[in-house]
Amino acid sequence: MSAMSATAGRLPSGAVAGSVPGARSRPRSPGGRARLALERLTGIYPDAVCELDHRGPFELLVATILSAQCTDARVNMVTPELFRRWPTPDALSVANPEEVQEVIRSTGFFASKTRSLLAMASRLVEVYGGEVPSGMADLTTLAGVGRKTANVVRSVAFGLPGLPVDTHVLRLSKRLGLTTEDDPTKVELELNPMVPASERGGFSLRLILHGRRVCVARSPRCRECGLADFCPSSTVERPFRPTRSRV
Repeated sequence: MSAMSATAGRLPSGAVAGSVPGARSRPRSPGGRARLALERLTGIYPDAVCELDHRGPFELLVATILSAQCTDARVNMVTPELFRRWPTPDALSVANPEEVQEVIRSTGFFASKTRSLLAMASRLVEVYGGEVPSGMADLTTLAGVGRKTANVVRSVAFGLPGLPVDTHVLRLSKRLGLTTEDDPTKVELELNPMVPASERGGFSLRLILHGRRVCVARSPRCRECGLADFCPSSTVERPFRPTRSRV
C-alpha cells in the first residue's frame, strides 16, 4: 500500500505530553481518540505524501495494483519502464502479457497482476473512454481494484474522500481502540464518521507511516510514540521525549 517518507513518528523536539498540540486529558471515546490521533499525526508528519511515484490517476492506479504484497520502493523501480512502454490504457490494453510479466516480475505474483492490469486497462478503454473514473462504484468494477485501491486513487489522485485500510491502518486502529473489527471494509466504514471527509486520506497515510516507523507489528516502540499518552495499548506510563519527524 502506498504511504509517505519520514524518519520517525515522534513528538516535536523537546516536547512533553502536556506541552504539544493535542496533549490534553485522555479521550474516552473512539471518536475522541481518532480526532486526537489525527491532530497529533498531522503535527508529526505535516508533509505526508504518497510514496508511489505517479503522474496522474492511471499511473497511480497501476502502481497501487502492483503494490499488493510488494514494497512501494520496488514498485517505483518497475513502473518507469512499464510506463515507458505502455503509457496509456490504450497501449496497456493490447500489450503482450508475457512482455508485461517480464517487466513487473520482481513485484511478485506477476502473472495475476498482469491479468489484472490488462483487464483493467481494457475496461477503461471500452467503458470509460480511456479515463480513470473517480467513483467508488466505478473503480471497483475494474480488475484488481477493491475498496482499498479505489480509496487510494480517490484520495490521492482526485482529492476526494477516501480512507484506505491496509494492514497498518487495521493494526493501529485496533491498538488505539478505534474499532474491534477485523474486516477492512467494516473498519473503513466505522472510521469514516470519526474523521472529517477531507482528512480521511491523510489520516490513512499517516497511520500507515506511523505503523511502519513506530507502531510496528512486533515490539511497537511505545517510548518513541507521539500517541503513547492516550493509546489504550501503550506499554509505557508516559511518552518518551523524541524529536519531530522530517517528511
